[in-house]
Amino acid sequence: MEETNKSNNMENTNDVEIITEEEVDDLEDVTVLMEGQKKKRRRKTSLVWPHFEMVSPGPDKKPRCKCKRCGLVYLVPGNYGTGNLRRHLENCVRRDTRDVGQLLLSKNGGAVSKFEPDKFRELLVAAIVMHDLPFRFVEYTAIRAIFSYLCPEATIITRNTARADLIKMHGREKEKIKFMLKDAPSRISLTSDLWTSVITDGYMCITAHFIDRNWVLQKRVLNFCFMPPPHNGVSLSEKMYNLLCEWEIENKVFSVTLDNASSNDVSVEILRTQLSIRKALVCNGDFFHLRCCAHILNLIVQDGLKEIDIAIQKIRESVKYVKGSQVRKQKFLESVNQMSLDGKRGLRQDVPTRWNSTFLMIENALYYRRAFCHLELTDSNYKNCPTVDEWSKVEKIDKFLAVFYDATCAFSGTKYPAANLYFPSVFMIYLTLRQQMENEDEYMRRMAIQMLAKFEKYWLDFNVLLAIAVSLDPRYKLQFVDFCYKKLYGYSGSPAYLNVREKLFSLFLEYASNAPTTSTATGKRGGKVVNEFDSFEIDEESAHSQKSQLELYLDEPRVDRSANLDILSFWKGNQFRFPELSSMARDVLSVPISTVASESTFSVGGRVIDQFRSSLRPDTVEALVCTRDWLYGEKLSCCCLVPGC
Repeated sequence: MEETNKSNNMENTNDVEIITEEEVDDLEDVTVLMEGQKKKRRRKTSLVWPHFEMVSPGPDKKPRCKCKRCGLVYLVPGNYGTGNLRRHLENCVRRDTRDVGQLLLSKNGGAVSKFEPDKFRELLVAAIVMHDLPFRFVEYTAIRAIFSYLCPEATIITRNTARADLIKMHGREKEKIKFMLKDAPSRISLTSDLWTSVITDGYMCITAHFIDRNWVLQKRVLNFCFMPPPHNGVSLSEKMYNLLCEWEIENKVFSVTLDNASSNDVSVEILRTQLSIRKALVCNGDFFHLRCCAHILNLIVQDGLKEIDIAIQKIRESVKYVKGSQVRKQKFLESVNQMSLDGKRGLRQDVPTRWNSTFLMIENALYYRRAFCHLELTDSNYKNCPTVDEWSKVEKIDKFLAVFYDATCAFSGTKYPAANLYFPSVFMIYLTLRQQMENEDEYMRRMAIQMLAKFEKYWLDFNVLLAIAVSLDPRYKLQFVDFCYKKLYGYSGSPAYLNVREKLFSLFLEYASNAPTTSTATGKRGGKVVNEFDSFEIDEESAHSQKSQLELYLDEPRVDRSANLDILSFWKGNQFRFPELSSMARDVLSVPISTVASESTFSVGGRVIDQFRSSLRPDTVEALVCTRDWLYGEKLSCCCLVPGC
């Protein structure tokens, strides 16, 4: 009797049932019973109900439902939720392939995730592009097993289909980039370089740089195409011109930045002539060609490093020795601990042709200097420890080269304008070299003399556009150019400054003359005499007090140089005050002063065309490299490579 009453109490209670977390999301059809009210039922809104139909109640009078696919009958859930019905749908043996995505009911608001075969294939290709996977990835047995487990009815594509899908994706993304370039309000500056694969095939990389309507600096790899020999100036210019026409930007090019090679000098002159015939260049191409500044710095520094070549070679061999085996690493780590140094900093191996990597190797070696000396005492096989005098030389040169390293890093940026940074950085380098020529150490003086001779060779040949760029930086303006020339050459530097000023105003005049003009209002009321007075007043103001936008900008006080100024934000905020000048600034500030954007792409190319995938067709290589850049860009950028270093 007691058990019967207990059972009745359980059936009539209004207490909340305990429902698992999995079933809470599917809670439906809850019966609400209040005193003095009739029973009310909520509308069935769960996503499982389209897959079930109501059937006649059983002997216990409880409502039942039947699966529309397999016919299995279930009790209709009351206040227990629909978790049992959802679990059945996930495991129903008669589920329809077309609805397989709908069976996995989302936990986020009950949304339905529908399986789409085309989307599945697109994601597969995107994974291949993003992670540098081979096309045969889709044919891996284990990968196919995973896909079959997740979706037994899904059709897994072959490597040939994956390649075909990649070519289609590349075509779609290319049209988007074309529209972006066409829609860009600014002109487009280019960087280009050549690369040789592991099978000695030549490739040309062309990268576009421009500032979009939101004043954000954009970078896109346009081509990574096969370049058959010969790689002379005529062939290079012809290839580049055809690619510009293919992208329909031959009339929007502002400048091109190339490495310092004779073939590049020839090709850029031919290209300048071709574009000038079309009247497509600003100021007849006076600012068209820029040399890679990071590459020039590399040539200068490599000359200087010859003065301590023996010490650097010893450091290089020391790093190789330590990294040669696990036993040596352990011995070196013991020396590091003995000297109370941080072992996590680690040693860096340099690439001899890249001076910036040599600089970083030297910096780390100097930190572990005492550890190397300790290792020499405890390891009789270690023979390449620099002497005390050599360590002293390396330490002095490390401080000296820091200026060059900072400049190279500034020149190699792709996420911010770098053209306006050239003049201040080069000025500091020049002053540093002049100071070192008076150093008490003879080897430092010899090094400075050699470096300064090569520096002046390229300094006299720099593009005036880079002086114009610093003039468009409100922290410097033309006053800084004047200051630099006077500091370096005294008053004899005035002609060089006047040349920069003349080029600046000439460039602005072209932008001002090409700007759209607005017609003056013609509906003014008044007599003929009054209208003549208006014209007279305007003429007088124009003759005596009206200044150009450039003059107004230059006359304004400079922004504090220590301020953390975003130069693009400055011009974005002043584009309505100085419409023509801001348009000019947009083009000038987008000019890259190094080919790092193109050279960093070669590291991607090296992973695409490795020794295991050297047979890839050139069009496939281009599709892989370019699509990767277009879809993911800087998100997947590997370590920044300094061009020509």
